[in-house]
Amino acid sequence: QVQLVESGGGSVQAGGSLRLSCAASGYTYSSYCMGWFRQAPGKEREGVAAIDKDGSASYADSVKGRFTISKDNAKNTLYLQMNSLKPEDTAMYYCAATPFSIMTMFKLSPNSYRHWGQGTQVTVSS
Repeated sequence: QVQLVESGGGSVQAGGSLRLSCAASGYTYSSYCMGWFRQAPGKEREGVAAIDKDGSASYADSVKGRFTISKDNAKNTLYLQMNSLKPEDTAMYYCAATPFSIMTMFKLSPNSYRHWGQGTQVTVSS
């Protein structure tokens, strides 16, 4: 059974940093594509960053240059380093995974992912 557990969320002021973690279990971690998504109240879930089995990363335009996705296969953990945070980054952040290959144009689409964590809240104040 695949389990994804996010942690690291919290409240920060604009310009601050946070690092989110997603601990994965129940599957061959290194063979999965993984991603970070977020959902603000009243808005649809959107892709933030994704990392493929080979380590190649994709980012939403809104976070490029500020967020970095990475993974540690030895620890079965996915990370999202978030710098220069803005109030508009406030949302619930979710980790997701899928065993299937994803075409580049769909890597930030929530529909491409099969397994989801419960989320961790990030709040950025101005």
